[in-house]
Amino acid sequence: MTDKTMTPEDVVSRLRSGMTLGIGGWGSRRKPMALVRALLRSDITDLTVIAYGGPDVGLLAAAGRIRKLVAAFVTLDSIPLEPHFRAARQAGALELTEVDEAMFMWGLHAAANRLPFLPVRAGLGSDVMRVNPHLRTVTSPYEDGETFVAMPALRMDAALVHVNRADRLGNGQYLGPDPYFDDLFCEAADAAYVSCEEIVAGFGDAPLQTLLVKRHAVTGVVETPNGAHFTSCVPDYGRDEAFQKLYATTPWPQFAERFLSGGDEKSYRSAVRTWQEEGR
Repeated sequence: MTDKTMTPEDVVSRLRSGMTLGIGGWGSRRKPMALVRALLRSDITDLTVIAYGGPDVGLLAAAGRIRKLVAAFVTLDSIPLEPHFRAARQAGALELTEVDEAMFMWGLHAAANRLPFLPVRAGLGSDVMRVNPHLRTVTSPYEDGETFVAMPALRMDAALVHVNRADRLGNGQYLGPDPYFDDLFCEAADAAYVSCEEIVAGFGDAPLQTLLVKRHAVTGVVETPNGAHFTSCVPDYGRDEAFQKLYATTPWPQFAERFLSGGDEKSYRSAVRTWQEEGR
């Protein structure tokens, strides 16, 4: 057995410019924000990002770190379209491959199972094929002869995910209503880094379905209390809607200077507390 505990800075030290990086969570829910903020404090850039996008994508896009994005959407949930992503996209600052949510999921499944693609019905008859001319179709070799979209595997050099609890070996547990495919992100990547609200010695009699992430697919574990802020991490905490609104309505240079210019995650938390104490 191996102790896989790391710091956010340890994780970022293993990442490189030009990588394909998967980020778990869904929209503005259970995103590994502490790891994303650590990434922003580095000089890593030219990333291909694969995500059910939220503020993780918005932050990286605003900072000019994304070369290409593969996503089904980029949303803040209570704010339908992530504004910093929108600004970057409208400025032509990144390349976008946008696919259906189900296509994205099957791309993760293909990568997790080391397959080059999986046949899916999703996308047929839609503009997905028009806006993604690189996509191909395949014909069933059986009597039905049906045509499917050949969804390419979403392989990643590294993945970042956030869960409620984890142990030092790399097993991760989610306690909220949805796994958000974080297990697939880990299994689809060459290396996976899991941040969590708390590192625990064991999971007791927890229902097996909550033990989402398995240690065989995890490279490192980071304890980051409130590490999904300002996204939700239920039942530990909900989305910080007031802070999310501030993020969405503040010009990027001002937001970055106030909340992201410190040297570590403690600096971020301190800046947030100061903002809260000032009455927002």
